[in-house]
Amino acid sequence: MEMLFSVGQSFVFFSLLSLYLCLFFFMTSNKRPSVGFKHYPFVGALPGFLRNRHRFVDWSTEILKQCPNNTATFHRLGKIHGVITANPANVEHILKTNFENYPKGQRFVTLLEDFLGRGIFISEGELWKVQRKTSSYEFNTKSFRNFVAFNFDPACLGGDGTAGLEFMRAFEDAATLSSGRFYYAFKRMWSIKKKFNIGSERKLKNSIEIVHEFVNNIIRSRLEEKSENTDEDLLSRFIGNSENSTEFLHDIVVSFIQAGRETTSSALSWFFWLLASHPKVEQNILKELESIRARNGRNIGDTYSLDELRDMHYLHCDVRNVEVIPVSSG
Repeated sequence: MEMLFSVGQSFVFFSLLSLYLCLFFFMTSNKRPSVGFKHYPFVGALPGFLRNRHRFVDWSTEILKQCPNNTATFHRLGKIHGVITANPANVEHILKTNFENYPKGQRFVTLLEDFLGRGIFISEGELWKVQRKTSSYEFNTKSFRNFVAFNFDPACLGGDGTAGLEFMRAFEDAATLSSGRFYYAFKRMWSIKKKFNIGSERKLKNSIEIVHEFVNNIIRSRLEEKSENTDEDLLSRFIGNSENSTEFLHDIVVSFIQAGRETTSSALSWFFWLLASHPKVEQNILKELESIRARNGRNIGDTYSLDELRDMHYLHCDVRNVEVIPVSSG
């Protein structure tokens, strides 16, 4: 009897809740939408998020364009809340001038550490400073002339390249699936899938294993050649510190591959998209390249030297005008 009464109470409660939500949606459907993310009782911005998570960047950009300061707050079920901004002044404040005041947070670390370990994207405080300081030495004239970070070519674009292609596919899958953990409606859903090794978490685990094996082979090979190797690339600098464990070196390699993959590919994608939309700019770049080729006796397909690249002033200005700020947690 008590059980039937409890079931009856639950039924009445959920019926009233459903009626309330239906009335709320009906009453607000004809109203002019407010600026920022639309929030509903109990669920916050979840309905809009579920409708647009497959196009999250486009959706959030559309929202932020309507906001006076290109900044909006949001909250969802499970105490998920935060601020999204596309305001350059805010980005500079968070990522540069007051960087230490904006830690990444435990949720960010938990979602990404399976893939990125304790690399520069996830680390905080002194560990982050050590990686940042060491890596900054790599961005000098000599490094750009050599154009290497780990003195290793995965041969993805030439030769057999089987292992390299498998690695890059696995890296792409691991990066995509790891970031996909942020898009679950319920924040612990991914951990349940991980526990039972099913669905996307199973694929993520397999991809990470391929990435780890490939990266560990690079590190193992470099450690064996340590006494003979005289090149000063990024990995050599970290190997030179005897306090750095193999696991730490692994996290460094994965993080910097991810850094180059995201920034370079995003910038080039936007640049060529904009270039295709402005034929006059494209023609001016081609004229500049033709002038430099003629002056230095180059043929189409020849590799330009660093000094010749420096002479491409018009191209440099166009590239600088492409401001790409990827989605970041700070």
